[in-house]
Amino acid sequence: MTVKDARDILGARVLVGEEFLNREVRSACGSDMMSDVLAFSKDHSILLTGLCNPQVIRTAEMLDIVCLIFVRGKKPDEAMLEMARERGLVVMATGHRMFSACGMLYAAGLHGGAV
Repeated sequence: MTVKDARDILGARVLVGEEFLNREVRSACGSDMMSDVLAFSKDHSILLTGLCNPQVIRTAEMLDIVCLIFVRGKKPDEAMLEMARERGLVVMATGHRMFSACGMLYAAGLHGGAV
């Protein structure tokens, strides 16, 4: 699956990183707790979260996550978007709740794998 596929499945808006939509993703993780995300150490992943703080960007960078999708209509501030831009991350936003967004991606073939 590509980041573009995930965007289309969720009807998400791209906030940063439109030029990276063709990146391949192999798995996804959904959490508002970055400690849980750190336990999920897969590369080329999507992180779905409703947590809007700079730690999300730092966590994504550490784990080679290529795309952040903010759920529940959350939108990161400009400082976070600039951090993501500098790190070459795709950042998107969707109005779906996390459970629904994860389920939609799972049904389309994107899996999380074992922790």
